[in-house]
Amino acid sequence: MEEQSLLLNTTFWVAVSFVGFVALVYWKGRPAIRGAVYGRIERIRSEIEQAEELKDEANKRLADAKKLQRDAQEQAEQIVENAKKEADAMKKEAQSRLKEQIKRREQQAEDKIAQAEGNAIREVRAKAVDLAVEAARGVIAEHMKGPAGAKAMDEAVQSVSSRLN
Repeated sequence: MEEQSLLLNTTFWVAVSFVGFVALVYWKGRPAIRGAVYGRIERIRSEIEQAEELKDEANKRLADAKKLQRDAQEQAEQIVENAKKEADAMKKEAQSRLKEQIKRREQQAEDKIAQAEGNAIREVRAKAVDLAVEAARGVIAEHMKGPAGAKAMDEAVQSVSSRLN
């Protein structure tokens, strides 16, 4: 049996048919396999390009967002700075108005004090005059009693009439 010929051996024919099948598949299926592989490569390349475009767009949007954030931060700082300046100006203005109001009130108080002093002086003078008149009246009434009073009255009348003429 060993002498069986190689052409009758099943293993040989299985190997020959397998090689023939592989050669046939390679010869007929090569364009399809190549097309599928190259198509897959192109899809992957397209997806990579699309991913890079998306990445670039995301980076651009991130940069825009950071710029907007910086602008908003600067604007907020400017608003705070302006508010501080305005508050300082309002404080200075309020202090100035308060000083002016205090000066006016002091002047009004001084005027009232001066007026009260004037009124008090006038009242004291009026009281002094009243007291002096009363005292003089008492003294004159005391001296005008009797003959000496009549003589003093005559002299006063003559004195007044001589002054009037």
